[in-house]
Amino acid sequence: MTTTRRAFAALAAGTALSAALPGTAQARVRDPAPKGREGALLARDDFRHGLDQWTVELENGGSVTARRGILDIDTPAGATVWFRRRLSGPYALTYTATAVSAGGANDRVSDLNNFWNATDTRSPRDVFATRRDGTLADYDRLTTYYAGYGANSNTTTRLRRYVGEAGVRPLVYDYTEPLLTPNRPNHVRIESDGSAVRWWNNGTLVFDYVDPEPYTAGHFAFRTTWSHFRISDFEVRRAR
Repeated sequence: MTTTRRAFAALAAGTALSAALPGTAQARVRDPAPKGREGALLARDDFRHGLDQWTVELENGGSVTARRGILDIDTPAGATVWFRRRLSGPYALTYTATAVSAGGANDRVSDLNNFWNATDTRSPRDVFATRRDGTLADYDRLTTYYAGYGANSNTTTRLRRYVGEAGVRPLVYDYTEPLLTPNRPNHVRIESDGSAVRWWNNGTLVFDYVDPEPYTAGHFAFRTTWSHFRISDFEVRRAR
C-alpha cells in the first residue's frame, strides 16, 4: 500500500470510529434541494424504453428489466446495474427505490447500495472494458464511493471509499440506523461537489463527508444482493 493510501486508511479509520460513537448515528435533516438551486439536466431515464442506458452484471442470474416507468431488479445473488454514461461533478443524482416485500423468492428487503464516481483500475479509461462477475469482491479494484443502506441480516448503513486494491474497502461511516423499511419508497439524492460527498434518503442527510483526495468523476451503479427493488425517477443535474 502506498504512503498516500496508508494515510487515507488511517484517516478513514478515525472517521469511522467517531461516526460509531453514541449520538452520531442519526443524521441531521434539512432541505437537500432548495427551490431554484437545481442546475441543468445532465441525464435522465424514465425506464420506459428498456435497458439501453444500462449495463447489467449478475453473480447468479435473476431478472433486471426496465419498462412502464420501473427498473425492476429481482435477483438471488449479487447484481450491479451500471449507468453507461460517465458523470463528472459537480452534480446531484436522484432516484426513488422501493424494497419489495410481497412474498417473492428474492423479497428479502436488504442492500440498497450505490457505486458512484467509479473507475476500474484494470481498465482506467473504460470501466466496461473489464468483465466482472457480479460478486462483491470483484469490485475491490474500483476507485469509487460506495453507500450501503442495510436491513434484515445486513444490520448497518455505511459509506466506503474504495482505493482499487483487492481486499481493501476503507470504511468512512458505519451506522446501525437508519435501515430499510419494506415497501416504503426511498427518495435518494447523491451529491458530488468537489471534495464534498453527500448521500440523502427521504430528506435525511445520511452521509456528509469531505474527502481530502476526492473522486470527482466516473460511473454510477445500483448494487444489491439477494433482493428485489423497484426503481424510478432517475435523474442527474448539474449542482449549483
